[in-house]
Amino acid sequence: MSSKLSEITTKLNALVVEKNILGLISNVEMSNRISRRLEETSLVDLSRIVGRDGDKKALLEKLLGNESCDENVSILSIVGLGGIGKTTLAQVLYNDEKVKEHFKLMSWVCVSDEFDVFNISKAIFKDVGGEDAKFETLNQLQVALTEKLINNRFLLVLDDVWNENYNEWELLQRPFVVGASGSKIILTTRKTMVASMMDSFQAYPLDHLSNEEALSLFAQHALGKQNFDSHLTLKSHGEGIVKKCGGLPLALITLGRVLRTKSNEEEWEKLLNSEIWHLQNENKILPALRLSYYDLPPHLKQMFAYCCLFPKDYVFQKDELVLLWMAEGFLYESNSNNNSLESLGRECFEELESRSFFQQSTNDKSGYTMHELINDLATSVAREFFLILGDKMALYDMKEDLGKFHHFSFIRESNGVYRKFKALHRARRLRTFIAMSITKLNTRQRFYLSNNVLTELLPKLQFLRVLSLANYNITVVPHCSLKHMRYLNFSNTDIICLPEQVGDLYNLQSLLVSGCPHLYSLPNSTVKLINLRHLDISDTPLMRKMPLGIAGLMSLQTLSKVIIGEEDEFKISDLKGLFHLQGQLSIEGLHKVRNAVEAKEANLQQKKSLRDLEMKWSAVFDGSHNEITEYEVFDGLRPFVKLTSLKIYYYKGTKFPSWVGDASLVCLTQLTLHGCRYCTHLPTLGHLPSLRKLFIQRMDALKRLGPELLGPPNSCQAVAFPSLEVLEFKNMKNWGEWSTSDGDKDRIVEWFPCLHEMSIINCPKLDVVAIELIPSLRVLHIQGCSVVVLRSMVSVASSVIRLTIWDNKGLNQLHREGLEQLRAVEYLRILQCDRHGTL
Repeated sequence: MSSKLSEITTKLNALVVEKNILGLISNVEMSNRISRRLEETSLVDLSRIVGRDGDKKALLEKLLGNESCDENVSILSIVGLGGIGKTTLAQVLYNDEKVKEHFKLMSWVCVSDEFDVFNISKAIFKDVGGEDAKFETLNQLQVALTEKLINNRFLLVLDDVWNENYNEWELLQRPFVVGASGSKIILTTRKTMVASMMDSFQAYPLDHLSNEEALSLFAQHALGKQNFDSHLTLKSHGEGIVKKCGGLPLALITLGRVLRTKSNEEEWEKLLNSEIWHLQNENKILPALRLSYYDLPPHLKQMFAYCCLFPKDYVFQKDELVLLWMAEGFLYESNSNNNSLESLGRECFEELESRSFFQQSTNDKSGYTMHELINDLATSVAREFFLILGDKMALYDMKEDLGKFHHFSFIRESNGVYRKFKALHRARRLRTFIAMSITKLNTRQRFYLSNNVLTELLPKLQFLRVLSLANYNITVVPHCSLKHMRYLNFSNTDIICLPEQVGDLYNLQSLLVSGCPHLYSLPNSTVKLINLRHLDISDTPLMRKMPLGIAGLMSLQTLSKVIIGEEDEFKISDLKGLFHLQGQLSIEGLHKVRNAVEAKEANLQQKKSLRDLEMKWSAVFDGSHNEITEYEVFDGLRPFVKLTSLKIYYYKGTKFPSWVGDASLVCLTQLTLHGCRYCTHLPTLGHLPSLRKLFIQRMDALKRLGPELLGPPNSCQAVAFPSLEVLEFKNMKNWGEWSTSDGDKDRIVEWFPCLHEMSIINCPKLDVVAIELIPSLRVLHIQGCSVVVLRSMVSVASSVIRLTIWDNKGLNQLHREGLEQLRAVEYLRILQCDRHGTL
C-alpha cells in the first residue's frame, strides 16, 4: 500500500510541475459561478407584487424613522434564502413615494459576487448626478463622490451582496460618512455574516409568503387571476404545488409560468407529483439556489449534501447532525487551535444556518428544518452516492446499481419487512444506515423491524460507520463485527442490554441508548471504547449501576447519567478525570456518598461546559441519614457558574448550601427543588438575574415563605426575581404563609416584574397570602387549596387571562368583588369545586 501511495504522490507532484510550466491557473471557482443571475435593476411592476405589506411597513419605519445612531449613515440588511423576494422588497421600498421624498439622493447597484470597489463607487457616482468622467484612480473617484454626498441625505441599495471581506467594504464606505444624518444603505444578502461584517444596525430576516399570499401569487402566474375561483377543479392541485414551493416566490412564479399554457388536471397533477429537478424549467429554480451552494467552501458542500438523507419536514437537532458529520469523517481537528471536533462541527452548522440552508423549526425551538427546495437542492447535488428510501418505496423496485451507494436513509414504517431491505446486501460499501420519521414521534410509539434485517443484512455491511435504528421495537442488539462503526443509536427501543461485543467497536464515538425503559445495564466491555466521546443513557429508569472503569474513558464529553454505587462500584470522585464533560449530567445515588472530600474531588466547579445538572438522593426517608454529611456533600458539589438548569431531588439536609442561590449563577434559567422534605427554608433565590422558571415541590418542613428569598438588602431598592416567568408550588402540605413584606419601609422591592404563569397546587394549609401586586401575570392555576388562596391571588393579579380553579375548599360563590378583578379573564375553568353554587 505504501508503495502505491508513493507512486501516486510522485505522479501528482509531476503534474503540478507541468501545470506551473504551462502557466495554467485554477478556474474552478469561476466555472461554478457562470450561472450568476441577471443583474436586477430598481424598476418593478408594483401591480404584480403579492403580500409583503407587513415587511414593507416595518422596513419603511426603519428607513424613514429617526432611530438613534452614532453615525450619519446606518445600514439595513434584508437577509434570506435565494428566491425569497429580498430584491423585490428592496425595489418596492426604493420606489415608494415617501422614500423618494425623504431622500435627496438615491442609488441602486447590483453587486452580485464581484465586489469591485471601483465599479460600485462609479455606479453610485453616476446615480447621484456625477458626470461621466474618466477617473484614473480610485482616489480621484472617491473624492468626487464625497463632494456629491456631503451634507446630503441619501439612500443606497446594494443588491445581492456575497462578499465577506471587511477591508473591501471599509474602503467602499469611506465617502458615505459625509452624508447627512438619516442617510441609509439597504443591503440584500443571503448571508447573515455579510450583514454582520458590514455593521448593519439591524438584520431583517425575510420569511416565506403565507399560504394565502403564495396561492394568490401562483394563481396570478399560472392562471392570470388573483385566485382559483374560476378554476375550482385545479385548486387542489394548485394548493399541493404551492406547498411544494414552501412559500418561495421564485418557485411559485417559475412553476406558475410552466402551467400557464396547461389547463387540464392531468398536466397539473403530473407537475405536482414530479421532483423539482426533473421539471423542464428546473433551470430557473434550483440554479438560483445553487448559487448559494457554489459559494460554499468544499468542506461545507460535503456537509450540506449529506443532509439529503433527511426527509422533507424532518426536524433535526444541531448536535445530532454534528455527531453524524463527525462519524462520517467530515470534521478534522486542526493543529492551529484547540477546538474539538464537536466545536468545529457546530461552527460549520452555524455557517450553513447563516447562509439560510437551515432554519429554526416553528414548532420546536431547539430544532431545525430545511426548506423543501433546499432539501431538493441537497438531493440534486448528492444523488450519486446517496440513497433515500421513501415510505412508499422498496429496494426491489429499483434498477440502479446498489453497489455504488455509500449512504442510506429510509422512512420508518409500522412494519419494516425484510423484503424491502434485502437487496441492500449488494451495497457492500454502505457507510450509513439511518431510520427516519417524517412526523414527530410520541414516547409510546413503536415501529417493528424484521429480525432478519438485524441478523442477516447488517452483519454483511462491514463498512458501516453510522447505524441508527431508534424508535424500533427492538429487544436484542445483534452481534456484529463492525469495526468501522462510529455512531450507534438504539434510543427509544425495547433493548434489555447491549452485547459484550460492543467493546470491540474501538472506533465508536457516539453510543446513544436514551429512552430505553427496559435497559438495565451496560456491558463491562464499554470501558474498552477508548474513542467514545458521547454516551447518552438518559431516561433509562432500570439502570442501577455503571460499568467498572468507565471513568477511564477520558474522551467523554457527553455522559448524561452516572449512578453512585457501593464501595467497589462507581464513586462520585470518579468524575474527577472526566475533564471534557459538557451539556447534561444527572448524578443518581448521592445518598451513598459518605465522604464530603469525595464530593469535592468530583471537581464539578472546573467542568465549565456542563449546562444542565441534576442531583438525586434516594426517595426513601428512613432517618438513616446524617444531615451534616448531607450538607457537606451537597456543598462540595458546587458547579461552574455558567450552569443554566439545576434540579435537586430528595436532598435530606435541613438547609441548602449558599451556592444554590448565589448571584454568581448568572446563567441559571431553571431551578427545581423536589422532595427536599427536611429543609425549613428556601435558599435566597431572588437575586438570580436570569432565573426564568422555578419549581418548588414536596418540601414538607417549609411552613413560611417570606422576604428572606431576596436575601439581605444591598441597598434601599431591589428587584426580586427580575427575570422569573414561571413559578410553581406543588404538594407543600405544611406551607401556611406567604408574605413579601419585611416591615422595612425604607426598603423598596419590586417583586416578580416578569412573572407570566403561576401554579399553586395541593397546598392545603396555605391560608395567609400577603404578596405584592403582580401586574404581568397572565396564567393562574390554583388546585387543592383553600378559597383564601384564590381570593388573595385574584386581588394581586387583575391582568390574568387564563384562570383554572380545581378542588378549592370553601368555594361556593365568586363574589362581585372577585368578578370585578377578573375582567381580563378570557378562559375560566372550574373543576371539582363541589360546594360551588353560582357565579
